Amino acid sequence: MEVAFSTFRPMHEEVREELEEAMRRVMEESWYIRGKECTELEREFARYCGCRFAVGVGNGLDALYLILRALGIGEGDEVILPSNTFIATALAVSYAGATPVLAEPDRKTYNLNPENLGRAITGRTRAVIPVHLYGRPADMEPILEIAENHGLFVIEDAAQAHGARYRGRKTGSFGIAAGFSFYPGKNLGALGDGGCVTTNDPDLAEKVRVLSNYGSAVRYHHLLLGTNSRLDELQAAFLRIKLKKLDQWNQERKRIASLYLDGIKNPAVILPTRDGDGYESVWHIFAVRCRQRDALENWLRVHGIGTAKHYPIPIHRQEAYREQYRGMAFPIAEELAKTQLSLPMFYGMREEEIQAVIRAVNTFAER
Repeated sequence: MEVAFSTFRPMHEEVREELEEAMRRVMEESWYIRGKECTELEREFARYCGCRFAVGVGNGLDALYLILRALGIGEGDEVILPSNTFIATALAVSYAGATPVLAEPDRKTYNLNPENLGRAITGRTRAVIPVHLYGRPADMEPILEIAENHGLFVIEDAAQAHGARYRGRKTGSFGIAAGFSFYPGKNLGALGDGGCVTTNDPDLAEKVRVLSNYGSAVRYHHLLLGTNSRLDELQAAFLRIKLKKLDQWNQERKRIASLYLDGIKNPAVILPTRDGDGYESVWHIFAVRCRQRDALENWLRVHGIGTAKHYPIPIHRQEAYREQYRGMAFPIAEELAKTQLSLPMFYGMREEEIQAVIRAVNTFAER
C-alpha cells in the first residue's frame, strides 16, 4: 500500500464548496489586499488564540521579523532561539540586524531547554524565541520566569502550533507577541503563503501593521522604513473557512498520533513525548528517532510509506551561518538532525494507511 507523507485533498474536499464560494466573493468585491476578509480573519484568529490583536502578514518569517523590528531589536542585540529549529527563526533575527544565539533543546521534547536558555543569556540579550516545534508547546512557565528575571522579551514562534495548548492556554498568547505561519502544509494553512502576528499590546500591533505596509498608516504618509508584507484577501477568506474546522482537524491528528504511540513497538525507534502535564500538542509533525535513520527511511520507502526529515542540516551547519558558528558545538541539534524521521500525519488518513505505517515501522530491523 502507498501512503503519502501528506496530502491536503481530504481537508479541501470537505470544504470545497465554501472555498469556491469564498473565491467568487473576493472576486466580486474587487478588493484584494487588507479588506473585509483580512479584517474578519484577524478578529477571529485573535479570539481563537486568546489574544486581543492579530495582524495578517505575508508569511511566518515576516511575522517574526516584524515583531523584532516593532520592538526595536537590531544591531548589537542578541536573541536566543533553539539550535534545532527551522532556519526561518534565525533568519528573522538576522534580517532585523541582531545576532541569533543558539541554545540546545531537550532531547525528549525537541523544544528549548530552559536551563540552556539561562546559560545563553548575556548583557546583550534582548529577547528569546521559544519554538513550539512540531506542534508541541515549549515549556513556557520557566521560560517566561527566566525572561522576566532578565528583562527579556518572549516572542513565540508558533508557526507549527495552531491550537496547541500549554496549561490550558493556547500558544500565541504567552509572550509579548507570536509569529504564525499559514504555509499550506501547516495545521491551519492557506492555499499559498501567509502569516500572522498575535499580541495583547495595542501599540505593538499597530507598529507591526504600519511596518508591514511600507511603514505607512495613511496612504502616501510613511512614518517608518517599512516593508511590504500583507496577507491578501483571497488567502484570508480561505483561512476563515478552515479556522472553523481547525479544532476538528487537530483532534483527528491527535487520534492518529495516539494510534502511532500505542501501536509502534519497535525498540529501534524512539517515539515522541506523549501529551500530559499540561501539554497538548497538535501534532503538526510526528517525528521519531532512530540510530539508523537512513536505513529506516529506505525501509519505509520500499514499503510505500512516505517520510520526511525535519531538519537534516542544523542551523550552525548551514552554509549561510557556518562562519558565524564556526568552532561552536551543538551536539543535541546534530544528534536530532541525524536521527529524526517524520512519519505520515495528515487529516483524512484512512485506518488501513495508519496501520500500514505501524506495521512497516515495527518490521524494521537494525543491522
